[in-house]
Amino acid sequence: MLLRIIPLDFASIPRPILYAVILFVAFLFTLWIRSFIHKFVSASSIFLKVDPTKYNFIKNAASLIIFSLACFLIIYSIPELRSLGTTLLASAGIATAVLAFASQAALSNIISGVFIVIFKPFRVGDIIRMEGDKSGVVEDITLRHTVIKDFQNQRIIVPNSVISAQTITNAHIGDERIKRQIFFGISYDSNIDKAFEIITEEALKHLLTLDGRNEEEKAADWPQIKCRVIGFGDSSVNLRADVWSNSPEESWELFCDLNKSIKERFDAEGIEIPFPYRTIVYKKDLPSNA
Repeated sequence: MLLRIIPLDFASIPRPILYAVILFVAFLFTLWIRSFIHKFVSASSIFLKVDPTKYNFIKNAASLIIFSLACFLIIYSIPELRSLGTTLLASAGIATAVLAFASQAALSNIISGVFIVIFKPFRVGDIIRMEGDKSGVVEDITLRHTVIKDFQNQRIIVPNSVISAQTITNAHIGDERIKRQIFFGISYDSNIDKAFEIITEEALKHLLTLDGRNEEEKAADWPQIKCRVIGFGDSSVNLRADVWSNSPEESWELFCDLNKSIKERFDAEGIEIPFPYRTIVYKKDLPSNA
């Protein structure tokens, strides 16, 4: 027995139901597209080191396009609105100008988001610092804004047009190694060479310390931990040590650990970290309490 394909008469379907079905199909298709892109990026990022930034942006753009097409299909299926749509398309130049003026900020954010994805001043997963000392990990880049997770686990929402106009410090572009500068103040009576020796020993034995010297510096036998006297305070000789590590996260952990271990070694070996004090000289005798 032959099977006959019965054509579906869309005209017989009530309009509200048809519009609901179109939106529902668009919603399901959007979920499938976003799920597919997410699974692809998750699988590829492990083996191929795929940058998820552009895929997150494509995922958001695909959602906008699908729903825009669904809305256009609904409008075109309504006879009363079809002629209006034709008129609008005929006067697309005027409509585009009006729309651009009315949504200037939104278009600016979208264009800035496209530039961020293309030129990559930062990517998803990068640690960045913006103007005003706001810093954190880039969590997402949408059509409108960039989401940054700060180190207190709060989210900073920055419009793309704003962040693209700022000067950004990115710890993950190029060489990701970090040179952390650690500062100490010791008393004028303390032995500077002994303090340098303690700082160097504590830094070298830490597991996160990295040899940041280049080949020329190694050949010239430059010290791995560079210690310097950088100035004199009212009550202290100010020292600085340069210590390298692999990443910003390791650099912060190394910084905290060395502050603790070096302070303990200073206390144990008689290197004083002085309190500020003043010497007051009286040029006249104080009146006696007779």
